[in-house]
Amino acid sequence: MTLETRILAGVLTAAVLAGCQRETLLDVTDPDVLNVQDYTTAAGAIPLRIGVIANFTSAFDGGTDAFTVITGNMADELLASDTFDDRLTINARKSLEINTNMEGTYRSMHRARSGAARAAIVLATTAPTPTFNRGELFMLRGFTEDFFGEGWCSGVPFSSEDGVTTTYGQPLATEQVFGAAVASFDSALTLADTSKRVRFGSEIGKARALLNLGKFAEAAAAVGDVPQTFVLTTSHSPNSTTNGIWSATTSGASRYRLVSNEGSNGLPFLSQTTATEPRIPWATSTRVGFSSQFTNQPNQLKFAQYGDGIVGNGVEAALIKLEARLQGGAQADRQAVYDGLNALRASGPPVVAQMTTGAPATQDAAIDLLYRERAYWMWLTGHRLGDLRRLVRIYKRDAEKVFPTGTLTSPLVGTYGTSTSITIPFSEKNNPNFKGCLPGV
Repeated sequence: MTLETRILAGVLTAAVLAGCQRETLLDVTDPDVLNVQDYTTAAGAIPLRIGVIANFTSAFDGGTDAFTVITGNMADELLASDTFDDRLTINARKSLEINTNMEGTYRSMHRARSGAARAAIVLATTAPTPTFNRGELFMLRGFTEDFFGEGWCSGVPFSSEDGVTTTYGQPLATEQVFGAAVASFDSALTLADTSKRVRFGSEIGKARALLNLGKFAEAAAAVGDVPQTFVLTTSHSPNSTTNGIWSATTSGASRYRLVSNEGSNGLPFLSQTTATEPRIPWATSTRVGFSSQFTNQPNQLKFAQYGDGIVGNGVEAALIKLEARLQGGAQADRQAVYDGLNALRASGPPVVAQMTTGAPATQDAAIDLLYRERAYWMWLTGHRLGDLRRLVRIYKRDAEKVFPTGTLTSPLVGTYGTSTSITIPFSEKNNPNFKGCLPGV
């Protein structure tokens, strides 16, 4: 080897070694998947909690097929302006266990619930203060349980996993699901401390579960101190998610559309202008739906693209107390509820014109009035399906007089089916304990 060759070899070797050294010095571990142990520290508890909040928001109202959307579609708030059977069959009350879009929402809701349970355990040991952070996690878990009870058929199992082992849950009857929600909210309330958001939010969620159990007096007591001005919201931004109602009904060739008088007995949500019914803000447009036969799609104005969603509020608390009063069954109770509904209209927000018809003279008429007012106050917030199911389960109303029925809207043909809930997806049968929906509404 010549001298020139030896020099060149030495230079190349030095360059390679220097390159290796530079690579070692600049190398940064950047895992794309975080392990369980990465979160079980005080520093890891913060992103873990934030992740649960994000998962909850995504499942509740963070996408085109979020909970607020699919339950409105099963009820009488929304109509599928789509060509996909996944959405059309829900609208037609012909829910099936094989439904990709509905399965995604079901999985997301379980992800939020189980994540909240795991995160609460981690925070208890790594970041125990402030306690209301754990309270918030129990509150979110409780709301997912409310949603499972209102949205899906009886028999939802609550499985759990610790990052290594999955423990399969047993199918729970609807009443058991709401019982689990009450327990979650009770846990949240013991940890709420100074957080009014956690305290009032948990009280509303607990009352919602108790209402679904027919425990009216307990529900009213649970929200006794919730101010009418309180609102529990979800947050959306360009860095996270759009508001699901906006995505589903107001964005371009949307998959869903606002509906009025669906079937032969749906409420006339759009029959009045926003000026006369400010609780149902909407406007005409020239948009065409995903299915081109749906033209001039109406636009809802309640939720902006990145606007906050509404999980619960003080108006709902007031309505719960009025429903409890109605259980007295006397004309004095019906008059008190009628006066209370007008007082709510007067104070809002928004302020609504007074009713002048007078208090209903029968209990059935009073229930009709209360539930119409609930539907208008809580339009597009994920309450309507639970209300319709409660009318059937607790008040023993005929489902075919409560849910949309009659001739389907084109492009669907024929008549509505008989489903009153969304079917638990087939994939849940990976759980050896689960065999299918249980009887009941």
